[in-house]
Amino acid sequence: MKRLFFTLLSIFAIGNLVAQELNVNVTVNTPKLQTADPALFTNLETAISEFYANMKWTEDVYEAEERINVNINITISEEKTVRDFRGEMTIQATRPVFGSDYEAVILNHVDKDFNFTYEQFQPVQYTSNSFNDNLTSMLAFYAYVILGLDADTFSALGGDKHFQLAQEIVNLVPQSVASSVRGWRSVDNPRNRYWMIENLLTPRIQPMRQALYDYHRLGLDQMGKEPDVARVFIMDSMEKIATVDRNYPNSMIIQMFAVSKSTEVISIFMQGTQEQKKKAADIMIRFDASNARKFNILKR
Repeated sequence: MKRLFFTLLSIFAIGNLVAQELNVNVTVNTPKLQTADPALFTNLETAISEFYANMKWTEDVYEAEERINVNINITISEEKTVRDFRGEMTIQATRPVFGSDYEAVILNHVDKDFNFTYEQFQPVQYTSNSFNDNLTSMLAFYAYVILGLDADTFSALGGDKHFQLAQEIVNLVPQSVASSVRGWRSVDNPRNRYWMIENLLTPRIQPMRQALYDYHRLGLDQMGKEPDVARVFIMDSMEKIATVDRNYPNSMIIQMFAVSKSTEVISIFMQGTQEQKKKAADIMIRFDASNARKFNILKR
């Protein structure tokens, strides 16, 4: 009995050690639902939640408090058939900031090409090195992108292996599928999954990914101890990203940075010097000119 007890205890401990990396909250909205059974979307919500909860994406060990918090909001805009749907998916992922209860947004993105086929009680299953269906590929793709972005904030260029796996998912999508559902090809849209992973892996963007480490690890994680020093590191990282923007103008990943960090940057530099405020505003306006009014608050 004692041996059985310790065997069960070991199994329990191992189960905890391989706890999933992502803590995902999923919501499915159907504002224009007309024909499909509402229970199908309730089941879809559960299936996606279980997909992330049961999948082990890496060989790394994540403690419960280290898991990456992710909110996924899917809005169904069109019922093509009783099993084929079109909509958009909003993904927001955060990472904790040391010495505080604040969580920094590392991804805040809307995928407007969320097309998928789903039948009630259909399991959502991912198999590496193969294509199962469009829904699974999209969910797995964003899992690896989130893991890569999180890793980049804790070690310089630490997300490489995750981004490469996300690129493999793109490459495995059959041409017949990629031509019928948008999001996987360069010609579909300059702001889609193809270009997201292209940006993250191209050498032209590497200085920005290095700057993401500086921004988070040397900047945000030190704000509680030395806020003035931390602001200097954050400003320096933003200037490096601005240099990348000049060399690779209108790149998707830099615009994603602006969307994810706009509120955070304003909050950080509202307590900075006038020179820092102006410089931060000018940089963010360069990244996201459509929201210039939002950043002008730093110039007052």
